[in-house]
Amino acid sequence: MLLAVDIGNSNIKFGVYDGEILTFKLSIPTIRDISSTGLIKVVGTKIAQPVTAAIVSSVVPEVESAMGEFLAVHYGVVAVFVENEADFGLAIKYEPLAEVGTDRLVNTFSAVAKYGAPCIVCSFGTALTIDVVNKYKVLTGGLIAPGMNTLAAALKTTTSKLPEVKIQKPAELIQRTTAGSIQSGIVYGYFGLVEELLKRVKAEIGDSPKVVATGGFALLIRENTTQIDIIDENLLLDGLRLLHSQNQAV
Repeated sequence: MLLAVDIGNSNIKFGVYDGEILTFKLSIPTIRDISSTGLIKVVGTKIAQPVTAAIVSSVVPEVESAMGEFLAVHYGVVAVFVENEADFGLAIKYEPLAEVGTDRLVNTFSAVAKYGAPCIVCSFGTALTIDVVNKYKVLTGGLIAPGMNTLAAALKTTTSKLPEVKIQKPAELIQRTTAGSIQSGIVYGYFGLVEELLKRVKAEIGDSPKVVATGGFALLIRENTTQIDIIDENLLLDGLRLLHSQNQAV
């Protein structure tokens, strides 16, 4: 079985594939100084399926060595770490290519493979990333903004008295507490941010692109905006499986 691993800034996600079927998922917080022994303690007992291959996407270099050692020691596999120079089947216009988050490349590759081009790929996580693929399968560029949790943390760290709040949608826009006011400002403000950005991106790209969203806040955003067509919570893990399958076929 294939183990697909997504090392993100906030969480590390694991997906076990039996052929094309995702049979098991696990998510753990990203700990930048975690060791291979620590990964074995946290992950090893939870993934009981036999692993015969592994593929990893990472935007956290500090974790990569421990992850590679964990996969080699615990499962006896040499993991493939996806590089930006991999064949994603796209003409990529980002410059320099080395600075693009591998997760963004895997997500766009996965979205085009699953839903076709043109498309706009939104990932709602630690950061909001929006990537644009035109009808010629050219990754023309994109946008980056802070994620909602990042905005909440920034208010806490850059002010003396404001608390950090849990991201949830208040029932009413106008709030009567400081925590509620922060929640309302961030959440309702974010709806407006996403709505306007996607309208502008669609106007610029033309060609009626599908908008594919993934990440922890994707469903909340879709329920409160009008621009998102598809929610795919496994977009990146599926992209890793497709990349692995593609490489095996070469």
